[in-house]
Amino acid sequence: MRNPNIENSDKSEISPVKSAIVGSVTGIVNGLFGSGGGAIFIPLSKKFLKLSVHTAHATAVAIILPLSITSSFVYLRGNEVDWKMLIFICIGGVAGGIVGAKLLTKIPKKWLKRLFGLFMIAAAVKMLI
Repeated sequence: MRNPNIENSDKSEISPVKSAIVGSVTGIVNGLFGSGGGAIFIPLSKKFLKLSVHTAHATAVAIILPLSITSSFVYLRGNEVDWKMLIFICIGGVAGGIVGAKLLTKIPKKWLKRLFGLFMIAAAVKMLI
């Protein structure tokens, strides 16, 4: 049974060219800022690829893995990784990722958009201070 909180999106309208451009911008942002690719992917995919809010969030999570692995190789070659913290951060990140993925399907579109917007505002303010 389909979750009533997740609206359908018409995936037949997705253009490979638009998708590749959105992916390129997402990859550049992810490479520059670490994991900021998802933050840019969600609004771009909703506007240009016409994905639903829930599909955009779920897709962002799925595409960040290959983007992060690619960027990680560059950072690893430059000896930029703190290996002692990496293991503990990964354990917490995996646990948090499971909880977040389960919550995504339970949060209504209206609240998901608001929470994401508040998160982005808080991140922007933190960056400026």
